[in-house]
Amino acid sequence: MIIRDFLGRKETLLITKLKPADFKKISREFPALRYNPLAKIGYYQPQPKRFKGKVAILTGGTGDIPVAEEAAVTLELMGSRVVRIYDVGVAGVHRLFDSLETIRKARVIIVVAGMEGALASLVSGLVRQPVIAVPTSVGYGANFKGIAPLLTMLNSCSPGVAVVNIDNGFGAGYFAHLINNSL
Repeated sequence: MIIRDFLGRKETLLITKLKPADFKKISREFPALRYNPLAKIGYYQPQPKRFKGKVAILTGGTGDIPVAEEAAVTLELMGSRVVRIYDVGVAGVHRLFDSLETIRKARVIIVVAGMEGALASLVSGLVRQPVIAVPTSVGYGANFKGIAPLLTMLNSCSPGVAVVNIDNGFGAGYFAHLINNSL
């Protein structure tokens, strides 16, 4: 089995979109495997990473937190320091402004938002760092399972925004680590 090979080589293992029932089955055979139920990530890390740099992860609302946590856990397992700033969407923009000083200290910023996805453009217009936009499939109204925020993020006229696919916290975290690690 692939997991046994990883455990034998003492490498970090990360399993995304892992359902609790599947983790329970796998962990019977591999009790060293850990699980983050919010991020839906199973992981094994034989040696803790040495943290470097800083990546800020922002969410528009609380419904976006599971995708943000997927990015955060990915970053931490890869060795990036993470600062979480949740529920700072455009509907309560004062909360974003309250955290702007902290956000500007990060090397790269991940913005996770559903609904209309406007937060990524707003943040990018306020900072100099690269912004990775993650549309989510949650939100009120007609967000069409993430298509509406995806299109908004793709059509951003604010410079420095890269967009990953809907609910792709892992992809955003991995890409943010590459940027953080290269600076």
